[in-house]
Amino acid sequence: MPRRKAADRTGPVKTRSRSGCRECRASRVRCDTKKPVCTRCWEKGLPCSTNLVLKWESEFVSRGMAFGRAGVWSKFRDATSSASELSDTRNWVSLPAIRPWGFVNTGVATFEHPEQADIVLNEMHALAPFTPSNSTWSAGDLAIFHSSLGPSISLFPELSHLGNGELFDYYLQQVCPRTTASSTESSPFASVILPFSTSASSTLFKAIQALGACHRSRADPSYGPLGLRLKSETLRDLRRRLANEGSLNCAGDPEVLVIMMMLCLYEIVDKCDQHWTIHLKGAKDLIRLRRQQAAALTKSADAPDPATAFAEHFFAFQDVMGRTACAKEVLFGSDYWKADDKNIDLWMGCSPELVNILSTITDMSRTRRQLDSSGTQATFSMRAASLESQLEHLVQEVGDGDDEILASAAEAKRLAALLYLHCGLYGACPTTPLVVDYVHQILRLVSDLLDREALPSMTWPVFVAAVELDPSQDELWSDPHCGSASGRATVLRALAAMSESTIANIARTRAVIASVWQARDQDLVKGPIQGEFNDWEKYVVPISDAMSLA
Repeated sequence: MPRRKAADRTGPVKTRSRSGCRECRASRVRCDTKKPVCTRCWEKGLPCSTNLVLKWESEFVSRGMAFGRAGVWSKFRDATSSASELSDTRNWVSLPAIRPWGFVNTGVATFEHPEQADIVLNEMHALAPFTPSNSTWSAGDLAIFHSSLGPSISLFPELSHLGNGELFDYYLQQVCPRTTASSTESSPFASVILPFSTSASSTLFKAIQALGACHRSRADPSYGPLGLRLKSETLRDLRRRLANEGSLNCAGDPEVLVIMMMLCLYEIVDKCDQHWTIHLKGAKDLIRLRRQQAAALTKSADAPDPATAFAEHFFAFQDVMGRTACAKEVLFGSDYWKADDKNIDLWMGCSPELVNILSTITDMSRTRRQLDSSGTQATFSMRAASLESQLEHLVQEVGDGDDEILASAAEAKRLAALLYLHCGLYGACPTTPLVVDYVHQILRLVSDLLDREALPSMTWPVFVAAVELDPSQDELWSDPHCGSASGRATVLRALAAMSESTIANIARTRAVIASVWQARDQDLVKGPIQGEFNDWEKYVVPISDAMSLA
């Protein structure tokens, strides 16, 4: 029977749908393309999916098949020509060099939640990081380290019945050295906490062991559940103690502050989310009660014991450095150190004077947009200029000995403080010449420390330089012997190295930096949106809540 002509047909013409679901196409049935489920799949209870199937030309060529109609169909040629006839004229583009610090710049979550830093997605997209040869821990290294640990130190009888004594040794040998920028002096986490532990309760040892297990779980995930159990037991003991003894009595006991410091570090090493700020706020209340008690007993409060003084410095420093990113309200004031002390602190990696200036800059940046008169603006400008001059002439003293690494870390933080001042108070941005100069100086110091395989206490200066890096001018310098240096490459190499040499949560820091870079890259295409916020408030503050940059 001959086919009817188009003019003789009745009814709608049934055409083939190009957007039909996979189930209908597999059954060779016309799909009505209803969303979210087509009629046929709904009636038959089938999973209606419209995912595209990507076809790669290389697969078809390797199997001797034609890729679509390219080079096969023609009105003037024989349709039997195959794709292999074009192999001599095909030019393949060479693959770019894949560096270990490379990363995928965007994902779906970037556009769905641009105000959040997706740590998991960022870690998935990260390629194999750069790690110094002397800090790489393999499974064999961990086994050797575990077998080399002797019995627990006899000075601490509590460890004999608590068990897991190797975690205390891990804390001393692996965690403590990562908490100081000095290559010659011992960390306060060992020189102060170790003598204090000789008369401590089992709760403090559990807190120390929990921190050691959490940090060790980075290389050996089997220690993660153990660290979580020890942390839960420590929290239970601490809550019971606070309930039984009361806040006033606990405020005068330095062990409570030290336990809270260990729990705070645990949360920073673990996920670096809002949980560590809970310990920060709790410590603030206890410290305030202790100081009120001391002031009531004597007209001039006596200097606290070394453990209490170190714990106060720890929490106050965490507060100052974290606030530089998120611009939150101050928790700890400037009365936890001498404002004119130029000696570099081993834990902070800079002088207390520099930390005091940073705290003042953050407070001023919070009030910048509230200036409502020419008089207040003039006062603000004078204070900003005074802080800038103070930073430019600040000399940080190493103390006894000649520790070049500690001095370099302190200088990087001084330069980062100047960069932070210009961005937070003067509204500078990555294209500002002064910002470009400071970023190059900081990353030059970072590059030198990378070459020496020593990058301690550099989380904050690397972060500040990274978020203010100009995406359109990524080349830092050009060397005829070593080639050009990329800004983002240097930052990513530094972050990878710091993940081994510090206890800071580099995964969170890296995710926030990558989110800032993504936002800047997108603005290069669509153009920046002008508003009342300066560059730091627009790109950094919204995604930097509860960051630990100490």
